[in-house]
Amino acid sequence: MNMKASDTRTDGPFSRSLFSSLSRSSLNRTPCEDFQVVVLMGGLGTRLGEYTKEVPKPLVKVSGRPFFDYELMLLKHYGFRKFLFLTGYKAGMIEDHYGDGSDLGISIQYCYDGEKLLGTGGAIRRAYELLEDDFLVIYGDSFMDIDYEETIFRYLKGKEEGKRAVMTVLKNNDRFDKSNVVVKDGSIVLYDKKEPVPEMEYIDYGVCIYEKSLFEDFPAGEGFDIAELQKRLSINGELAAHIVDKRFYEIGSPGSLSEFGAYIEDRLYRKHPAVFLDRDGVLDEIVFNEDIEQLDAPLTLSEFKLFPFVKEALGIIRDKGYYIFIATNQPGAAKGKAKLLTLYDINHAMVADLMKDGIMIDGVYSCIHYPQRLSYIGEGRLGVLEEFLIQPCDCRKPKDGLIRRPSDIYNIDYENSFMVGDSLTDISAGASAGVKTAFIGDLKCDACKKLCSASPDMIVRDVLEFANRLDDAAEKKKGDIA
Repeated sequence: MNMKASDTRTDGPFSRSLFSSLSRSSLNRTPCEDFQVVVLMGGLGTRLGEYTKEVPKPLVKVSGRPFFDYELMLLKHYGFRKFLFLTGYKAGMIEDHYGDGSDLGISIQYCYDGEKLLGTGGAIRRAYELLEDDFLVIYGDSFMDIDYEETIFRYLKGKEEGKRAVMTVLKNNDRFDKSNVVVKDGSIVLYDKKEPVPEMEYIDYGVCIYEKSLFEDFPAGEGFDIAELQKRLSINGELAAHIVDKRFYEIGSPGSLSEFGAYIEDRLYRKHPAVFLDRDGVLDEIVFNEDIEQLDAPLTLSEFKLFPFVKEALGIIRDKGYYIFIATNQPGAAKGKAKLLTLYDINHAMVADLMKDGIMIDGVYSCIHYPQRLSYIGEGRLGVLEEFLIQPCDCRKPKDGLIRRPSDIYNIDYENSFMVGDSLTDISAGASAGVKTAFIGDLKCDACKKLCSASPDMIVRDVLEFANRLDDAAEKKKGDIA
């Protein structure tokens, strides 16, 4: 029987994500839509004991739903719609549950290991005729909350430099498992999970993208671990890196299953308010761009500098029980002023710096688009590097796409949430999204007239003042300017 909404728990965001068509607006076309996702689901799950006697690991219930539903929720959030499930143990139960994916607005194909266990690499080789030229691989027993669009982009840019695969890695320092990756200057120079070396600070996160041709020379029907291929690629300099920030969850043991259950129960089945923060001028300093002789967002890592009070402010917001999301327009690459990879690197550096002080950012949502080509593009320092950046979208503020975006993967109390920014577009976006708003700076009378009905709920000197006043502001009715 194909999966139906009535089969399992449906409170939380699932009614807006898993059981709907693609959650992304048709205005925003992403590379994920045309990318094949290969899911390794053939493991026996012996360490889970009683949990997997009757069902395969991806279908083990967590908070009333099969575990893999949660990862599928993330993948649909990014717009993926083409899947290939590589199954083995109790394969029929997986196909009975998910069917061909049509009920979920996606398509699913299946390939079975058969009686012989083939390992991760062998399972992919067995499915060779079903593989597309480039495909993403994930594990059916892991929850990996990353920016999959960035993973694909880093893979495609790596191919331009002779890479043949990309591996997502997390700076681990043996925290969740034994570190197995050496990263230098943003590149993977060694992956080896059998013979660790002291330089290994990173761990394979569990999401990779490969060229199909990498598997053609392996004998069909023979088992092998994909780690063999990954090690060879790293030594040959053919394995690109996507360094990610959030920890992964897996359900390989009863303990890890329980840990994930507590996490997902809080994230999806308990509602929390959120604070959405603009970035430049709110969290970090605006810089002078000599190329255009104007104040601008930082376009290099060396230019990026957080305000000294930001960590204290975000700590207060987190302690008060709010999610923290960054919602920022970042059209620098679309305008030909920066490389998109550099803009990604700036956000990662910001998140990593905050995490060193124990401050977790739930998500960074950047609008990297610009609606039209600028006249000076092609004459400037960089020019347009990626044509897909020039497109209409629903995420560029003052539209509310960045604020509404996480609604299908977090249980957000929007009525008691805030958008905090230093521009009229921030306040307009917040009002459109139905959240309260806080303006950073000195709001002049002429600006008030421009805002009209979108007047902010609070005017503050900086994000620290906002954080300290947050409890009082949450009680005010929208429209009463503090």
